[in-house]
Amino acid sequence: MIIVENLTKVYGGETVLNIPSLTITKGESFGLVGNNGAGKTTFFRLILDLIKANSGSVFSEGVSTAGSEHWKEYTGSYLDEGFLIDYLTPEEYFQFVGKINKLSQQEIDEFMLSFKDFFNDEILGKKKYIRDLSKGNQKKIGISAAIMTQPEILILDEPFSSLDPSTQFRLKKILKDLQEQKRVTMLISSHDLNHVTEVCKRIVILQHGNIVHDLATNQNTLTDLEAYFSVQ
Repeated sequence: MIIVENLTKVYGGETVLNIPSLTITKGESFGLVGNNGAGKTTFFRLILDLIKANSGSVFSEGVSTAGSEHWKEYTGSYLDEGFLIDYLTPEEYFQFVGKINKLSQQEIDEFMLSFKDFFNDEILGKKKYIRDLSKGNQKKIGISAAIMTQPEILILDEPFSSLDPSTQFRLKKILKDLQEQKRVTMLISSHDLNHVTEVCKRIVILQHGNIVHDLATNQNTLTDLEAYFSVQ
C-alpha cells in the first residue's frame, strides 16, 4: 500500500533520513522506533507531503504522494497540535472534520458517542476552546479526528505521549480493534517500546535516519528492543 524508493531528506547539509527501499503492505500494523533525531517524524511528514524530499518518492496505492491529492481521501493522520484548529471547541472541530470528509450529522454524532470512554468526560460539553485544554486532551482530539473518517491508512506520531495510563490502555484497544476488525493499515511511532510492540506486528528501528532493524513482532521483540536501546 505504501512503497518508499530512495527517499532522502537533508537539513543544513546533514542527511536526516535515508531509506533506499521500504514496503508497508495493506492491513499491516507498522511500528517505528528510534531515539530523538532518528528521523521518525521526518519520515511521516514526507509520507504526508508536508515537506519535500531531497530525492526519492513515497507511493500510496501506486501514486506518488508528493503533489497529489488522491491519497488524502483514505488517509487519517495526527502528528502534533499543529493539525488542530485550536480556536474551535472540540465539538466545532469534529463538525468541521466531519463535514469536509462528507460525513452526515448522524455519523458525526455516532462517532462522538462511540468515543465517550476515550474522552473520559474531559473533552465534550466543557465549553472550552481546544487551545485551553491540556496537551493530553488535545492529543485525544487529534487522534480521534484522524480515526473519525474511517481511514484505510492511519498515521500517528507518538500517540501515547501526554496521555494518562487509563487513556493509553483505551487507545491500545482502539488501535487493536481497528487493525483486527477493519484491517486499517497503521503507521505508529513511539518511544514507548512496550506499547508499540503490543499494537504493531512489525517494528522498524531508525538510527540517524537509516533503517537498522526490521522485525516481525514476537514474544521476544520487547526484550530485543530493550537490549538494543540499552547500549545506544
